[in-house]
Amino acid sequence: MKYAFENLEVWQKSRELVKLIYKLTFSFPTEEKFGLTSQMRRASVSVSSNIAEGSTRWSQKDQARFYEIAFGSLIEVLNQAILSNDLGFMDEDSLIKMRVDTDTIGRMLNSLYNSTHKPINL
Repeated sequence: MKYAFENLEVWQKSRELVKLIYKLTFSFPTEEKFGLTSQMRRASVSVSSNIAEGSTRWSQKDQARFYEIAFGSLIEVLNQAILSNDLGFMDEDSLIKMRVDTDTIGRMLNSLYNSTHKPINL
């Protein structure tokens, strides 16, 4: 059985983000295992998880709240990528890719949110 969230393009893109984050953080310093590596991985997983959970909520208000949380986690991942670049753990090309992915997913989340509520200010 396939659930409705699996058909959402934004959820599919958020899965790609998780895979990218795992690949990028694999090369982070060992001492970051419980720091940025863990935070970035959890925040990226949170994006797709909250999209999935929000899609199962019956009320539009509940759906909107989970999409807000997903958006917040997305911005958290971007912030952590910027910091990782500042610290030399991530190269500029990877950061640019993260920004493009974040922008795409953010716009899609905004559309999903708008279908249930008022717009998120990007």
